Amino acid sequence: RWPFWLKGVASDGLRQFLPSCQRTDPAMVNIPKVRNTYCRKCKKHTTHKVSQYKTGKASLSAQGKRRYDKKQAGFGGQTKPVFKKKAKTTKKIVLKFECVKCKTKRMKPIKRTKHFELGTDSKKGKNEYGSKYR
Repeated sequence: RWPFWLKGVASDGLRQFLPSCQRTDPAMVNIPKVRNTYCRKCKKHTTHKVSQYKTGKASLSAQGKRRYDKKQAGFGGQTKPVFKKKAKTTKKIVLKFECVKCKTKRMKPIKRTKHFELGTDSKKGKNEYGSKYR
């Protein structure tokens, strides 16, 4: 049963209005390691290598880090508030596409998911002969 404010809304745009408990997210997102997609530099569709974006190592010489370290130095304990009100249980997956021809890289965020795989065959529930049962 839909809430009263959703009556008459098109079904394709409906998912964003649902509470998280009613959304049907797939349990696992599996993305191939190679994708044929548009390259802005080559100006045509080319083969791209797909990888998952990871945050780089934080710089020790950044202004904010230097200021924080200076404030923390000496006696007096923790000087800044430590964040404890975490709300999200998942992170948005960001894919990194690298063009095979010109090596140009671009990022593309996809939806939130708890389990993410990159180009692996899921063999869950199958034996060596490929069927679920003997």
